[in-house]
Amino acid sequence: MAGLTCVLAGATAAFSRKGGRTHIRYGRIYLWGLGALFVSMTVMSAIRWRENAPLFALGCAAMTAALTGYLNRRNRPALHIAGMGLSYVALLTGFYVDNGPHLPLWNRLPPLALWLLPALIGAPIIIRAIRLGLSDMRRISPNSGIDGNRIR
Repeated sequence: MAGLTCVLAGATAAFSRKGGRTHIRYGRIYLWGLGALFVSMTVMSAIRWRENAPLFALGCAAMTAALTGYLNRRNRPALHIAGMGLSYVALLTGFYVDNGPHLPLWNRLPPLALWLLPALIGAPIIIRAIRLGLSDMRRISPNSGIDGNRIR
């Protein structure tokens, strides 16, 4: 349940207006859901370490990236976008590695594809989001007017 919550909340936050109520609300839901998922994944990994060690590593990467993104949400927007995006990619990678062999279509892919496809799809999206976010920040900065001209 926490995993599905993260997938839906993360997508909602990513596609909503940045800084708006929806983005903030669903971003927080994503982070709290990921925290719950991290706790349950840690317990399950401790019980079946051999089978779940790679998933534990992905969970640690997802949580670290999300916390990095969250802590840099105001002062370093590029790091916020990268951290939250990488967290989402790690979350999806864990889902597909764990469940892909049991899903139609995904069960026909080689195991390596389950590890790489989320990153191959997510990386260009994250890079584009960072570029768009930074260009918006340059166009409308605290010291500029709406059209980007400096206020005197």
